[in-house]
Amino acid sequence: MTERRDTSGPLSGIRVLEIADEKAQFCGKLIADLGADVIKIEPPGGQNTRRVGPFLNDEPHPERSLYFWHYNTSKRGITLDLETSDGNQLFERLASTADIVLESYAPGYLASLGLGYDDLAIDNPKLIMCSVTPFGQTGPWRDYRTSDLLHMAAGGQMASCGYDDEDVPNPPPIAPGGGNAWHMGCHFAYMAIMAALHFRHVSGEGQYIDASVHEACALTTEGAIPAYIYTGAVVQRHTGRHASAGDSAPNQIPASDGGWVQTTGSGGNPTPRRLRGLAEWMDTHGLAGDLLDDRYLDLATFRESTSHINEVIANFIANMPQEEAWRGGQERGYPWGAVRTLDEIVDDPHLADRGFFVEVEHPELGRSYAYPGTAAIYNGSPWNISRRAPLIGEHNLEVYCGELGLSKPALTVLAENGVV
Repeated sequence: MTERRDTSGPLSGIRVLEIADEKAQFCGKLIADLGADVIKIEPPGGQNTRRVGPFLNDEPHPERSLYFWHYNTSKRGITLDLETSDGNQLFERLASTADIVLESYAPGYLASLGLGYDDLAIDNPKLIMCSVTPFGQTGPWRDYRTSDLLHMAAGGQMASCGYDDEDVPNPPPIAPGGGNAWHMGCHFAYMAIMAALHFRHVSGEGQYIDASVHEACALTTEGAIPAYIYTGAVVQRHTGRHASAGDSAPNQIPASDGGWVQTTGSGGNPTPRRLRGLAEWMDTHGLAGDLLDDRYLDLATFRESTSHINEVIANFIANMPQEEAWRGGQERGYPWGAVRTLDEIVDDPHLADRGFFVEVEHPELGRSYAYPGTAAIYNGSPWNISRRAPLIGEHNLEVYCGELGLSKPALTVLAENGVV
């Protein structure tokens, strides 16, 4: 058993019961890494997400899933079969002590076991319960089966992701990888939970949250929906950049050393004055073309010359090493960056300076591993991975005996009967 490190996170003191798979486990991680005591409840033998790769040293095992490790940091873990009478009663006791229940079962499942919000709120009226499901608790799609790919299509993301015709003839829609649908659903669920906690702080009342992954995806298509609603224009997919109703300049430009520089359209959306500063730097390499001509200081001429300006800037980058190009652009106020490989990201000095990657101890393996850390630096609400993901049933003794008061012999009997 590993000891939980002290945390001063903003959610310290909040207890969460998480009974969730890939649809909601990231929401639990967000809450746990901010200091809440998240107890992950798995079926005896472990949750199915433990069997998702990649695995440590390519050895498939429920305790070696890097996928599970990432999404379940800072949580404690217990096992429980909710469909047994004893398991049902134990969950009710746990819920009576909880601030939040986070679950991702099919609509109506927990209610069918007598463990729905209305049931649990009888003994715990301040309880906040959040159900993360593919299409919500109601409506004609509520019972449909789903996947990340389906949500990317039905939510609209794939309609905006793909390639230009000149790069891929008759390009198909492309689904981004990495479980983006679950991330979107979890972010919206997390925001709703934070709002419910604030409401409870003011009113003293809990509430039920019905979070739909599909609705979260449909709300996260950036400009595609507003463009259609307000102008009737259907955005077109473009290679490596935002979809748009019309043509747009490429954003990724190959550098002289084989790397790529990420710009932001028109070389970084320059103004006439900013273009002059960039052109002066380009001229030191003999690559400014005609961009130092005063006619580009005229806004109308500048706008009419966008394609030409893009071509000159792209030619400049193509003749520069990646590192020198993007750093020089940033020094002159352009939002340029380098397209990195994963190895380069891990060794990136900027991320090292920010402390983005953090070491997380795995005592059972006798070593630590580097994990992605927080995306932002919080000066007033510290973020921290307080422990690695729990082993299967790692905290059964701690929770059931130490906190619920069961005897060790009673816990042994429950384990022998498949309840825990």
